[in-house]
Amino acid sequence: MRYHDPVLLQTSVDHLVTDPSGIYVDATFGGGGHSRAIMERLSPDGRLIAFDQDAESRANAIDDPRFRFVPSNFKNLTRFLQYHKAYPVHGILADLGVSSHQIDTPGRGFSYSHDGPLDMRMNADADLSAHDVVNQYDEEQLAKVFFTYGELSDGRRLARRIVRARDTQPLDTTFQLVEALKPGLPRGRENKTLSKVFQAIRIEVNRETEVLEALLSQTPDALLNGGRLVIISYHSLEDRMVKNFMRAGNFSGEVEKDFFGNPLTPFKLVTRKAVTPDETEIMNNPRARSAKLRVAEKIEKQAHGLDH
Repeated sequence: MRYHDPVLLQTSVDHLVTDPSGIYVDATFGGGGHSRAIMERLSPDGRLIAFDQDAESRANAIDDPRFRFVPSNFKNLTRFLQYHKAYPVHGILADLGVSSHQIDTPGRGFSYSHDGPLDMRMNADADLSAHDVVNQYDEEQLAKVFFTYGELSDGRRLARRIVRARDTQPLDTTFQLVEALKPGLPRGRENKTLSKVFQAIRIEVNRETEVLEALLSQTPDALLNGGRLVIISYHSLEDRMVKNFMRAGNFSGEVEKDFFGNPLTPFKLVTRKAVTPDETEIMNNPRARSAKLRVAEKIEKQAHGLDH
């Protein structure tokens, strides 16, 4: 089994690496597919720092003196880059979401298609698991998770199904959760709904929107002028955060201006619209279907509006 097929591989690396002797970050190392492609572009003076909180990804580390693996969540970007004397950098890449390896490993509990323990932790040492969310959150909390992270309009009804089922016995496995939800799944959209439920629980367990916000907030200072930020996202909530931050330097998407009317944003957009996989890539890797790639470039801060 392949660990993970990197999505939009050449396109993302083409946008990322602008200086072969520069320092780059792969914030989501996983199987190392993107990292290996980046390494191929680097000169002997280039460096790559790769982050991953999943201990299993360490086995894919690259044996090269230019490569450094950091076993940590990318929310700790600045601290570790400074520790490794690699700050600021020429480019940062993040391929968000869950890897094929994690989805296809039943013991990780990420997929409704495989029976396994309700876990879903990307970092196996994290305190909160899917079991905790499913069995300890009340109906109101579950409904909020499903509505916010799964964009499920019927989240309340699904939450009620879970609460009723666990009153009889705890829901310990993915298939037990699926069985509890089955009577309430909309006909013809069962798999799509289950996918959104599991996505919502996974995002809650791993605090994915919080850590993405933490990563993005650090990038203006972590990038050199002209450095590239390349993000691949897989659902609308993530993509909206990325789009707004690249456009405005904040998460509302509203561009603030200085006294002279100049936009106060740390980036200029390299891709005006999201780049998506072509039909061939989707056919070869169906999980790439929902991927959206966005690229921005760090711009130099102007001292004051009179410079324009």
